[in-house]
Amino acid sequence: MHFKGVLITAIVTSFWIFGPASAQTKYSLQQALQTAKINNPNLKREQFNVNIAETDIVTANLRPNPILNNQSLQLIKQSKFPDNTGWANHLNRQVWWQVTKPFQMPELRRNKIEYANQNVILNQKAYTETERNLFQDVANKWLDVWSARKQLDILNIAKSNIDSLVTTNRIRLKNQVITTTDLARTELLANQYNVQMRTADQNYKNEIVNLKFLMGLAEDISVDTTDNFLFAFPSNIDDLLQDALQSRSDIQTLKSTINVANSNIKLQKSMALPVPELGAIFNPQNGAPYAGIYGTIAIPLFSRNQGEIKKSHVLKQQAEQDLVATQSLIQSEITTAYSSYQTQKVNLQNFTSLLGQSQTILNNVKYSYLRGGTTIIDFLEAQRSWLDTQQQYYETLQLYRQSYIKLLYASGIINQIAQ
Repeated sequence: MHFKGVLITAIVTSFWIFGPASAQTKYSLQQALQTAKINNPNLKREQFNVNIAETDIVTANLRPNPILNNQSLQLIKQSKFPDNTGWANHLNRQVWWQVTKPFQMPELRRNKIEYANQNVILNQKAYTETERNLFQDVANKWLDVWSARKQLDILNIAKSNIDSLVTTNRIRLKNQVITTTDLARTELLANQYNVQMRTADQNYKNEIVNLKFLMGLAEDISVDTTDNFLFAFPSNIDDLLQDALQSRSDIQTLKSTINVANSNIKLQKSMALPVPELGAIFNPQNGAPYAGIYGTIAIPLFSRNQGEIKKSHVLKQQAEQDLVATQSLIQSEITTAYSSYQTQKVNLQNFTSLLGQSQTILNNVKYSYLRGGTTIIDFLEAQRSWLDTQQQYYETLQLYRQSYIKLLYASGIINQIAQ
């Protein structure tokens, strides 16, 4: 009867917590990142920036359109009309037809195209940096879901243990082995666990909703709690730092920004060159046809695009300073992230042995209590100590994994994981 009671209690508790079983897809950290890369709504919006930049290449390749100009002059004084002519007669009218075309210098067109191409590359690099920031959010949220799931699992185990003891103590009370106080204290702890489980269950559901948004999913999901996401790092911090300084997406973005600035300098210089406009004229005057050529070009005496040229050089200096500042920031981020990772790794290793000790103590105290060798107070204290140890262990594990994710983000390796 005792075994059946415990089994029924565990089944009822699980059903109450998790509800009816439904098909859920489990996602490891890597699978969550890969899914977010494809489905995240904000990332999809950022992709349009690349598409917009690509349209500038089309614009840069276009040549100026021909220009058609018409001027018509009508003689309005009838006394000056030739004999036997009226208003509509071509002898009383002068018409000017002009077709011209601006001819931009080959250097200007070439620099426009190069500038547009460099902007596309810049937007692609910026998109990769947006991905890196998103992947950090997804990884941290995945870890929040994992932590909430573990907290719920621990409370479920603790609740099942106490429920089995409640069942046992009710029998023992009937047999007058224990007092009503012992049973009341056991039931009180069971009720406390019920409250904690409701809170933990709601927290878990909330974190699932947040993760689903970042992943761009609508269906029910869960996280793979067995996933250790042990991804390879370079062998030492110096290699990690050098890789980050070369390949991290924000560094690549800033280097691309400098390339855009260089292209812009060349473009602004070429825009200082005047654009000639050439064409032909057909000019019938009072019935007499005239033809000629047309040409015009600006004389660069005052305006030679000096302001934009100067601005383009300042923009390059700004981009170079951003690169220097970001390189310094990366050194700080890698150093602190790596140190935190090593510290949390040692903390986790030192904590692991405490789990077995707390479980052994709980088993021994429970065995002794059920045989009258100790009091309910000792058992409840051992139970609380076991739960505290379990929770502290998973908090330590969470801190370790947070430091792991931070190092993945700081090094830029998180982008590689999502491929």
